[in-house]
Amino acid sequence: MTRDYLRRLGIAGLTGFSNLGRATVLWARAMWGLPRWADVGLLTRQMYQVGVQSIMIIVLSAFAIGAVLSLQFYTQLANFGAQDSVGVGLALVLLRELGPVVTGLLFAGRAGSAITAEIGLMKTTEQLSSMAMMGVDPLHRVLAPRLWAGMISLPLLTLIFNAIAIFGGVVVGVHWLGADEGSFWSGMQNAVDIWNDFGKGMIKALVFGVLVSWIAVFQGYDAEPTAAGISAATTRTVVLSSIAILATDFVLTLGMYGNFGS
Repeated sequence: MTRDYLRRLGIAGLTGFSNLGRATVLWARAMWGLPRWADVGLLTRQMYQVGVQSIMIIVLSAFAIGAVLSLQFYTQLANFGAQDSVGVGLALVLLRELGPVVTGLLFAGRAGSAITAEIGLMKTTEQLSSMAMMGVDPLHRVLAPRLWAGMISLPLLTLIFNAIAIFGGVVVGVHWLGADEGSFWSGMQNAVDIWNDFGKGMIKALVFGVLVSWIAVFQGYDAEPTAAGISAATTRTVVLSSIAILATDFVLTLGMYGNFGS
C-alpha cells in the first residue's frame, strides 16, 4: 500500500512538473517580442472582453466590501473611542491586501474562465489548426493578445476596485454611521505611503494578472477537444488561479512587509 501511494505521488509530481514546463514554454513562445502596431486591434478587443466587461462585478463587489469593512471597523474602533480612524484601516487593508487579492479572484472567475473556454472551443472546432495550416501562428494571433490583455487589465481593475471600495466605506462610515469626515480623509492621507502601500499593492496586481492569464491560456490550449475537456479545463483555471493568487500573496506580503530583523 505504501509503495502504491508513493508511486501515485511520484506520477502526480512528474505530471505537475511536466505541465509547468510546457506552460512555461508556451508562455515564452507566445510572448516572444513586444506587441506590434498590427496587434493593437487584437489587444484592444481582448482588453474590452476581459477588462471592460469585468467592471460591473468589480464595482458591485468593491462597494459591498468597502461598506462592510467600514461597518466592522467603526463597530470595533468605537469601543475605544477611535471611530474617526476608520479611514486609515480601510485604506491600508484595501491597498495592501484586499484590493489586488479580491480583484484577482474575481478576474479569475469571470475573465479567466472565459479565456479558457474560448480557446478550448477554438481548439475543439479546429480553428487553431486551420490558422497553422494557413501560416498564421495561433500562439501570436490568439494567445499573446489574451496574455497582454490580462496583464494590463488586472492592475487597472484593481485601481477601480480600491476607489469604489473606499467610496463604499465613506458612504457607510461617514454619511451613515457619522464618523468625522475630516478625520477620515486626513488620517488616510497621513497613513498611506505611495510606494509602501499603493505601489506594492499594484505590483501584486500585476503579478496576479500574469498568473491568471498564463493559467487561463494554458488550460484552454491544453484542454481535451471535447465538451467534458473544456468544462474540466475551465474548472482547473478557476481553482489553480485562486490557489496561485493566495499562495503568491503570502510570499509577496512576506517579502514586502515581513520584518526579518526582529
